Amino acid sequence: MQILIKKLKIIWWRIKSVVAQYYYSYPANKLKIVGVTGTSGKTTTATLLYKITKELGYKVGLIGTNEILIDGEKFGVDDGKDQPGTTPDSVILTKIFSKMVGYGCEYVFMEVSSHSMVQNRVAGIKFIGGIFTNLSQDHLDYHKDMEDYFQAKKKFFQMLPPRAFALTNADDKNGLRILEGIKAHKFSYGFNHKSDLWPEFHGEINKLNFDGLEMAFNKIDIKSKLLGKFNAYNLLAVWSACSLLDFDMNRVNKILETIEPPAGRFQHFTSPSGVLVIVDYAHKPDALEKIFSAMKEIFPKEGNSSEANKLISVFGCGGDRDPYKRPIMGKIGAMNSDIAIFTSDNPRSEDSEKIIEQMKTNLSNKDLKKVKTISNRREAILEAVKIAKSGDIILCAGKGHEDYQIIKDVKSHFDDMEEFRKAYSTIL
Repeated sequence: MQILIKKLKIIWWRIKSVVAQYYYSYPANKLKIVGVTGTSGKTTTATLLYKITKELGYKVGLIGTNEILIDGEKFGVDDGKDQPGTTPDSVILTKIFSKMVGYGCEYVFMEVSSHSMVQNRVAGIKFIGGIFTNLSQDHLDYHKDMEDYFQAKKKFFQMLPPRAFALTNADDKNGLRILEGIKAHKFSYGFNHKSDLWPEFHGEINKLNFDGLEMAFNKIDIKSKLLGKFNAYNLLAVWSACSLLDFDMNRVNKILETIEPPAGRFQHFTSPSGVLVIVDYAHKPDALEKIFSAMKEIFPKEGNSSEANKLISVFGCGGDRDPYKRPIMGKIGAMNSDIAIFTSDNPRSEDSEKIIEQMKTNLSNKDLKKVKTISNRREAILEAVKIAKSGDIILCAGKGHEDYQIIKDVKSHFDDMEEFRKAYSTIL
């Protein structure tokens, strides 16, 4: 019975998509749409492509986790503020495409989630290109296992038409596999892997520090303000896609030098007391691990003393979401921090204290000694500020650009960066 219900739902979702496209006169067919999928990097990749394309003088749209933009203007579903999620419902999505056509947009860059593929939200849309960033554990509350999650991502590439490009991260273990048996033109990018199967975009990192990145893409020097090796991958994906879209690459290279990262992605400031505060959206094991790696690459620990530039982390795990990643994230945070403060994220209908206990499940006695538990996120941030000294680094992960917190069924204003600035103004 459950299998039948699931099949009926899939059919219904597809009917919704087809009817919506008919009602709005197939607006997607009038746009050049590039989809970005993967576990991490979707927002940064899609947003950078949007910014570059706009700088090049095109009218362009963006559909992503942070926001929906139509030629520079923010689009909301109802009141101009609501954000319908990574990939909107098919009816809302088609309405957005219709608005973009009305604004004269030529290109659209959008994030394509695994949920949207299962639910046929993008059914019938003719993408001109697709980008795969990476695959790591996430959404196992929705997908039965990692293979099911992978197949949902692969479904996107299977629907690409023969004239489209399919660009994959060849350094990811699923990168080449995701392109097997598809019709689109295959391309790969990477820093480590060299593929003889199809044309590849290859990158080298020459310098990586707090000032940004200096790289070479296909032996062409590239500079960026973005930080960390994970962003080098996002930049190489973006640069490769721009090349495949036949953009003026000389201009693209110059734009990349000045472009800013999306909101909530490695945002930082230095406090009056000399503490570096970093706020990032990392809310998955792979993303959290990459943030810690990036911090260690950019800010290597000075000396062997336990007092030398301590790394203090503040993070939690969302409620009503994949519970299997909680102990994994707890382990990553405790292992990579001198002090790890486990707190609430968006607990939703769950008890934040119970979520925190699940985060502590796999910790050794050594790790537990480094962990503080403060379920109130505001109080956790204040505690981090109190214990941090000049030269220390505070990483607050999980919410990034979000300016709210959901507890039970109440959505209240909450902005991590705002809370840190308030905390520092309070204690000074």
